[in-house]
Formats: sequence, structure tokens, C-alpha cells
Amino acid sequence: MSPLVFVIVIVVLAWAYDFYNGMNDAANAIATTVSTRALTPGQAIALAWFFNVVGAFLTTRVAATVGKGIVDPAMVDGSVWIAALLGAILWSAVCTHLGIPISITHALVGGIAGAGWVGYGLGILKWAGVKKVLLGLVLSPLAGFVVAYLFMLGVLWTFRRVPLARANRFFRLGQIGSASFMAFAHGSNDTQNAMGMITAALVAAGFLPDFRVPVWVIFGSAFFMGLGTAVGGWKVIRTLGMRMVKIDPSHGFAAETAGALS
Repeated sequence: MSPLVFVIVIVVLAWAYDFYNGMNDAANAIATTVSTRALTPGQAIALAWFFNVVGAFLTTRVAATVGKGIVDPAMVDGSVWIAALLGAILWSAVCTHLGIPISITHALVGGIAGAGWVGYGLGILKWAGVKKVLLGLVLSPLAGFVVAYLFMLGVLWTFRRVPLARANRFFRLGQIGSASFMAFAHGSNDTQNAMGMITAALVAAGFLPDFRVPVWVIFGSAFFMGLGTAVGGWKVIRTLGMRMVKIDPSHGFAAETAGALS
């Protein structure tokens, strides 16, 4: 296919990926806030959308890891990027339909590595980048657990003499801040996956001289992720916010803060 058609295909797939990311991963940022009724679903979605956009402009380091840290974009053809995006989109669609929260980032990185391996052999992989992603996959849930556990202990001790109803009123307000922080952290990380793929395609097709993420790519990626959160994701919200554990506002505040810090 021509370079222009290739870039258009990648942009469409990358923003479809962002849409499903919003339906699954971005829904994580507001699940506990909705379940504790700190915010209405509409308010929570607007909050998540806004801070995802703000977070997307913070840095492009994750985009660089996805776009050129797993395989060298100059050494592979467009089929690798197309296969990786299709695999991540399909996996996210299935899991979102079933209400299973996942890390679509790791699905995409696995798709890039798998497609690169099949097409070009193991030698095409940049193992430093692969190790970085695998380390994050292992450490993120452990770090979140430890930070949330310690944070909740501190909350219980600090508010041990405060009536529960009064404490819950405080933490419902606190959850607005913690959900914003969580959405901002999500935007500064996950929104960049599609940004990295599109920028890599632009470089490979000769439309960019080097790996610099254009502003229109940042806006588009953040927009479609927010759209995915607004359109769907309620099964994931119910799974995280209502079916895993029974939570009150203090638990939601601790979970969101720990998740953002992790």
C-alpha cells in the first residue's frame, strides 16, 4: 500500500484502540468514584476525559517506548503495526464485553513483540524495552497493593475518632481529587500508546524526519479515549467498583491515590 494509505490505516486503528482503551482501562479511573456515589457517572466521565487530555500533554516518553522501544520502526514494515493493533483491539473488545479489566498497554506491546518475532525473528526485538514493559507488568499490581494497604492503614489511624458518616463526607470530596489524579496519570501513560504507533508510522512513511509526536496526534488520541469512556465501559466499572469488594469512600480514595502513584 502507499505511504499515505498506510498512515491512514494506522491512524484509524490506533484511535479505535484508544476508544477501546477508554472503554476498559480509562473506566478504571472512575470506577470507585461512581460506585461510592462521590460523582454521578456523567460527572465522572467528564472529569476523566478532561484529565486524560491534560495528562496526554505531560510527556511523550511512553510513546517513544511503544513506538520505537520494542522494535525499530525503520526495520519493520507496516504489517507489524497493523497486526499489533488488531490483536490489542480484539483482546480489549472481548474483555470489555465480558467486564474483565485489563492492561491494554501490555496487550499492545505483546502484539508488537509477537508480530515482530513472527515477521523478522527474535533478533528484531529490543530486549531492553521488552524488559522494561515486563517489569512494569509485574511490579505495578504489587506496588499498587502495598501503597494502598499502607495508605489505608494511615487513613484508618488518622480518622479513628471521627464518626463514619462524617469521614465518608470528607472522602467523597477527596475522591474528586484522587479520581482526577488517577485520570491524569492514566492520560500521561496509556494515551501515549496510540500516539507512539501513529508517530512511528509517520516516521516509517517519511512524513516525519524523526520521532516527535505531533499535537494533532495527542489531541486525537485523548479525544477517542475519552469517547470510549463515555460510550461504554460500564461492565468494567461494575466489576471493579461493585463486584470485587464492597467499598466506601475512604477505600475508593485510597485505591485511586495508590493506583495513580503506582
